Amino acid sequence: MGTWTTLVVDDNDTKRYIVGQWLRRAGHTVVEAASAAETWQRLAAHDIDLVVLDVKLPDMSGIEVSERIKAEPGTSSLPVIHISAQAVDVADRTHGLRRGADAYMTDPIDPAEFIATVEAVLRYYEARRQAERMTSRMAEFTRTSLAINAAASFEDLAEVAARGARAIFEVPAAVFIVPPGGRPRRAVEDGCGPRFREYPPGLIERLTDVTGLGDDTGTETTRAPLRDWRGLVPDTVLHDDALLVVSRLKHGHPPIAIAIEAAGAPGDAEVNLLRQLGQAVALALAALRTYTEEHTISLTLQRSLLPASLPAVPGWEFAVRYEPAGDQAEVGGDFYEVLDLGDRVLVAIGDVQGHSLRAATVMAEVRHALRAFAAEGHGSVQILRLLNGVMERYHDDQTVTMCLMTLDPGSGRLHIASAGHLPPLHVHAGVARYGRGGGVILGFPADGVEVEETVVPPGGAVVLLTDGLIEDRGVPLTDNMERLRIVAAHVEDDLERFSDRVIAEFGHREDDVALVVLRRADGGR
Repeated sequence: MGTWTTLVVDDNDTKRYIVGQWLRRAGHTVVEAASAAETWQRLAAHDIDLVVLDVKLPDMSGIEVSERIKAEPGTSSLPVIHISAQAVDVADRTHGLRRGADAYMTDPIDPAEFIATVEAVLRYYEARRQAERMTSRMAEFTRTSLAINAAASFEDLAEVAARGARAIFEVPAAVFIVPPGGRPRRAVEDGCGPRFREYPPGLIERLTDVTGLGDDTGTETTRAPLRDWRGLVPDTVLHDDALLVVSRLKHGHPPIAIAIEAAGAPGDAEVNLLRQLGQAVALALAALRTYTEEHTISLTLQRSLLPASLPAVPGWEFAVRYEPAGDQAEVGGDFYEVLDLGDRVLVAIGDVQGHSLRAATVMAEVRHALRAFAAEGHGSVQILRLLNGVMERYHDDQTVTMCLMTLDPGSGRLHIASAGHLPPLHVHAGVARYGRGGGVILGFPADGVEVEETVVPPGGAVVLLTDGLIEDRGVPLTDNMERLRIVAAHVEDDLERFSDRVIAEFGHREDDVALVVLRRADGGR
């Protein structure tokens, strides 16, 4: 049994003294009260573990006191033992037990039986408290695990894990992670919100040595005296001995570490819960590592498939953008192309269905086929029809939208052919209007190409884009098209700044975005 604080309530000084002495000899700290009024005072002033309560008190029945103790949220789990020298028959004992008492004893009381009853009641309540505490901690662990798995960055992961460790174990906590190729992170939480602190060089290696994990994989825990822990982490937020868990999933990868005050994990169940938390953070770190590596590879591949540079066309400016969706590692199918064909310039923008390596493969094939057909001298309408044949023959389960513009740089004449793509936006003198657009998506048996003829006036601009820029869940596409028309009506002198402003207007995107802007100089070619 542990050290308990027991409140003895009896208006008889002698009886209170005798019961108190029995309890003191059994290792209890005893607090005394002679009335119901004093009972409330003592409960407010002391951290009481057990109430030994006389049934007959001068100001209130002990039965009513017991009922009130059980009814109050702050004391409802407090065990109560009734003692009575007068209400001693079966009906009295039954009444007391039904009104909230956990045990009912009548005088004369045998000291050994009394202490055995006290120990049995406290044993039951301690087991109940532990079960309730573990239930609460498991619920908090579940919430923390969900948040850990949803962390979108290494910083988020460290903060969420530190906050969760503090919430689960109700003591100060620190989390140590080493992102791939990045700066190590130490997040601490001592009740003031998670925050980052300096990370001493080589700390993670010393922590693995302390636990004995070394270069192995697995999960290890150890207890470190506060003095030793301060030697490792001088500015620690822990104020008592540290309980440390270190977990590594793969050889060659740095582990993660979580430290809490050891008082937060007094039993094997809590230590095991800390191990599970360490493993959850290690798994999340590995997933983030994989995502980061895949995302980097995907972006590198995507950009390698786009034009390395734009042609220099006298009298004309070009600006292009490719913005990958920020929350996915897959390669997208958006693309653009600007080809100088001598007496004309071919400008293309397109979007292959889906986000996958297959979409990128189809995109690459379409771009190469587009270049080949253009080099053979085909016009834009014929190029789209030939590309439709490529899609039907080799990728009949994929579709592509595309807009092809053939520009005569000298006259500014523009021939536009569209296959299911968004219409181009024509801008001049502060006025923006959409072109015709339309046509049938490539990949269908029909090859209905929509054609538009126009002239770009001196100082005029044309904006081509993929739908990722203006598609938002819950917002009609026409609303965002109008928003874009208003935003793009003014074109800055710096075409790059204009492109950045248009992209920024719509914020974070859930889909890839490609943008091509061309502008005719005021003096023509």
